Amino acid sequence: MKTHKTRLASLLLMGAACFLCLIPANAGAASNQIDMQIDDQPGYTPSADEENLVGPYERQIVFFRTTEKPGTIVVHTADRYLYLVQPDNRAIRYGIGVGRDGFQWAGVKSIIRKQEWPDWRPPPEMIQRQPYLPRFMAGGPGNPMGARALYIGGTVYRIHGTNQPQTIGHAVSSGCFRLVNGDVIDLYGRVPVGTKIVVKQAADPE
Repeated sequence: MKTHKTRLASLLLMGAACFLCLIPANAGAASNQIDMQIDDQPGYTPSADEENLVGPYERQIVFFRTTEKPGTIVVHTADRYLYLVQPDNRAIRYGIGVGRDGFQWAGVKSIIRKQEWPDWRPPPEMIQRQPYLPRFMAGGPGNPMGARALYIGGTVYRIHGTNQPQTIGHAVSSGCFRLVNGDVIDLYGRVPVGTKIVVKQAADPE
């Protein structure tokens, strides 16, 4: 009987651990611990299945009331969503990965440059956390910057792709906003240089 109870307890603990791994990144302290365990993996190339987001972070048209003009990018950091404003109170919503604790920010900026398959140079803060990272990696599959990058003026931050689709919905970066490659390619094609970007830390109504 004791052996049976011990096995049952172990199964329950394993189930609880799996459940915690599925909690969305804005669900509280447990998710913050999960966020902090995710590091960049240069050289890893995700499969098509991995890059196919299903659920709330899947790219979709949503109702979005705002005073911002169509074509504006609005980032809600707390919700892990990037919105591209459309006419008639609509927006294209993309799931994103955001800055980890201490690297989040807010403000009104603009896109000053665009780049296909950008090179990757990890910032000093990232190298301090992960000293084994390369100091430079040319653009291409397996590059943590992903397929496209949009550079945010007045900052060192970018909106870019990722080779780690599982990080979407988490606080993982050094201040940049990451999308799966299919989504960043879609956004890149819709957004010209000069586009206004509004970054909000709180998920307040417009």
